[in-house]
Amino acid sequence: MKFLSSEISSFVQLRSMRRNMVFLLRFFIMLFGLITLYSVLFHYIMLYEERSYSWVTGVYWTLTVMSTLGFGDITFYSDLGRIFSIVVLLSGVMLLLIMLPFAFIQFFYAPWLEAQKKGLTPRSLPPETSGHIILVSSSPLALNLMDELKNYGRRCVYLCHDNQQTLSLMDQGYEAILGEHDASTVYHNLRLPQAAMLVALDSDVRNTNIVFTAREVDQNVRIVASAQNEDTIDILNLAGCQQAFQFHKLLGEALARRVFNDKARASVITRFSELVIAEAPLMRSALVGRSLREAGLRNATGANVVGLWERGRLVLPVADTVFTDTSVMVIAGHSRQIEAVNKFMDPSGSEARQEESPVLILGGGRVGRAAARQLQGMRRDYRIVDKKEVNVRKSSLVVGDAADLAVLDEAGIRTAPSVLITTHDDDTNIYLTLYCRRLRKDIQIISRATFDRNVSIMHAAGADLVLSQASLMTNCIINLLEPGKVTMINEGLNIFRCPVGRNLLGKELKGSGIRSRTHCSVVALRDAQGTMLINPEPQYVFSEGEEVYLIGDRRGEKSFYEIYG
Repeated sequence: MKFLSSEISSFVQLRSMRRNMVFLLRFFIMLFGLITLYSVLFHYIMLYEERSYSWVTGVYWTLTVMSTLGFGDITFYSDLGRIFSIVVLLSGVMLLLIMLPFAFIQFFYAPWLEAQKKGLTPRSLPPETSGHIILVSSSPLALNLMDELKNYGRRCVYLCHDNQQTLSLMDQGYEAILGEHDASTVYHNLRLPQAAMLVALDSDVRNTNIVFTAREVDQNVRIVASAQNEDTIDILNLAGCQQAFQFHKLLGEALARRVFNDKARASVITRFSELVIAEAPLMRSALVGRSLREAGLRNATGANVVGLWERGRLVLPVADTVFTDTSVMVIAGHSRQIEAVNKFMDPSGSEARQEESPVLILGGGRVGRAAARQLQGMRRDYRIVDKKEVNVRKSSLVVGDAADLAVLDEAGIRTAPSVLITTHDDDTNIYLTLYCRRLRKDIQIISRATFDRNVSIMHAAGADLVLSQASLMTNCIINLLEPGKVTMINEGLNIFRCPVGRNLLGKELKGSGIRSRTHCSVVALRDAQGTMLINPEPQYVFSEGEEVYLIGDRRGEKSFYEIYG
């Protein structure tokens, strides 16, 4: 009771609550005056009926009638008295049964509950907090990013300006702090000087304000921001941002690099010193229908097939694994070995066929235009389909609805080797993926996903490859914190590195159980002197101070960290 009284006393000190109490007081004064008036009229009407009651009885009768209790022990006999009783009853229903509860809830109870919620909402982190990532964003992608970073053992704190959103995120298991993005005290409360990074993923204008305010608090903390326009990058850098990314541009370029290429099947995804990781779609190649042993790829080129990507599913190949038309080989080796793979897989007459068939891009937004610029740099012809005019060359634009067969025919859907689906709406992308797959069984479909939850649906609809902006952002941020830590090959498929832990020391590669227990494959090892061994033999023995490079999907990567990391 002592705690409750102190809570209420502090609550009524609020200015908004004092204003609400004035409204409630006026209502109660009006209600008290009406009860007094009805009690006085009760006496006069009773005198009219030649009866007399005390003043207490008059108040008693008024309250029983207004509250609809109506005991019936005191009633009027005349029509005037009964009309008066009806008026008192109706006004009581309106005031006591309807207006009083709503007024009490609106002006006292609801504000009190809101104040209680605000008291539960955290506004600062403990002083000893360090190494965390502060995320400031109004985009739904932020939660995807937090989930991804959490998988890498990174603590993320989300800055919210809304009390209800903060409580909702906390209920979902996220760490959220209430505060405004442009208040320096908020960044002090977030322990910005001890943070590993501040990530701003809002509009360009708000990001500039966030960076500028945070930089006033600390001059050394690493700040990363997203930029919608290229000109904004310079402004963000002037405000104090160390890295500004145009994630839509990076996504478009990544989509374009995955386009099927007859002249160079194996496209390089990433490099780790001498180690080169490439991927090669097997669509329309001579390897389709043959096993890994029959293909003889390693004997002919020296490169190692470390994985097969089958529409969202990683397959670790064995000698008898059969290549299919939907498979994408992930290859590890030296640069010379990757070039040898291209020569090994290059079919005759591919160059002429490629020049006749432009790549189809569905969606002329920022991602679609970035993909078009990347294709142009790769000397690949393209056609963009969009409902409105976009800023591309007229010869490469088809204006119309991509769901219209006549529009797709005009764009060249019947002969295009690949189609990029780049709209920002996942529902539309799923629809177009399914539509294009029904039109062409042999076309390569590369789709963009906004949310990770839709990736598997797009693969099921027929997409060969899917990339999401959330995973791309995670890849960039993790590699800023730990350079070379992880590289996204496709959505859900990563190359990652990890120090050799005590559970691997002294064990042979073939007896370590990495492949069977984690569904990951070792592609290279780097010793303490920096020498890299690519595609180690099964008899290789792990030693202290080494780093191991592996390929695996998200589940496999998580399993490796749990068992060996």
